[in-house]
Amino acid sequence: MARAAAPDHIDAYVGARISLRRSALGLSQAALAQRIGVSFQQVQKYETGQNRISASRLHRTAVVLGASVDAFFPAIEGAAAGEADMLRALGSTADGRAVAMAFPRIPDKGLRQALARIVTALAPAS
Repeated sequence: MARAAAPDHIDAYVGARISLRRSALGLSQAALAQRIGVSFQQVQKYETGQNRISASRLHRTAVVLGASVDAFFPAIEGAAAGEADMLRALGSTADGRAVAMAFPRIPDKGLRQALARIVTALAPAS
């Protein structure tokens, strides 16, 4: 039996960004699926990068999630494949999603920077 190839890092990155945006808006996979006209299983596959999302479906998803299409892609300057893994890890737990949803709403830039330093200090070195 042939082993399935790993998802392309860009597909995984796009999927992770869709997942984070959907979670930040409090939408379930089923709710997003209904709004873009696919099954919730298909949304799961998009979010994990297992399946590529077509341009038209990505556009529809961006509209539903109130984001621009380019918000789902890494910056051109050279985003690493590891970024997708980090985003997926952050969105894979309720705690991670809560942090991801609340962090951008902290109005004080200094507090956001201090929080980032605290999290970095608490995390084990990789």
